[in-house]
Amino acid sequence: MEWLITGIILTSFVILGSSQLVSSIRMVALQGALLSILPTMARSSFADPHSLLLFIGAFAIKAVVIPVFLFRSLKQAKIRKEVEPIVSLHLSLIGGGAILVMAFSSFRAFGLPTAPFPPLIIPAAMATVLIGFFLLISRTKAITQVIGFLILENGVFLFGMTLMSDFPLTVEMGVLLDLLVGVFVMGIMIYHINKTFDHIDTSALSKLRDAE
Repeated sequence: MEWLITGIILTSFVILGSSQLVSSIRMVALQGALLSILPTMARSSFADPHSLLLFIGAFAIKAVVIPVFLFRSLKQAKIRKEVEPIVSLHLSLIGGGAILVMAFSSFRAFGLPTAPFPPLIIPAAMATVLIGFFLLISRTKAITQVIGFLILENGVFLFGMTLMSDFPLTVEMGVLLDLLVGVFVMGIMIYHINKTFDHIDTSALSKLRDAE
């Protein structure tokens, strides 16, 4: 199970260091696929109805539907790269490393239960949430900010795995549906921003002024 959690962390770092939006979306899809496997790994069986339904729902939404929707948005916006991020790619990787060190050095203070998952899941969840938030504030393209939001939510999903036995399936599936609706709304916003301004650089929105 440790290799799954390690893979989730590595995909976040690949996204941090990549300017190619296609690669970033693929990494988000891979991260979603790895996350969807965790519930079945915890129960050590695909026969458990709870974990099986959660796997199907998470995989369908995180690894298939949302990436397909993002690829469509990318095609409509006609962009391929995050050309001028607010924080450079090299500094982003350094920042991601600092976030990872902070997560691993402070996670014991939370005292959260991890069984049946390894203790690695708590710092991995913390690092994933913070890296997602870092992407939200350090990138200018709306699609990359949506990717940051997805990574942040994946970190929250990781946290939720530690409480898997306490939350009913309906709540977990409700969270996934909320995520799906949120990404659809963001995709619509990306389309309208691009249609109106011929680009989706959100930093330009600060220059808007009322017409006189």
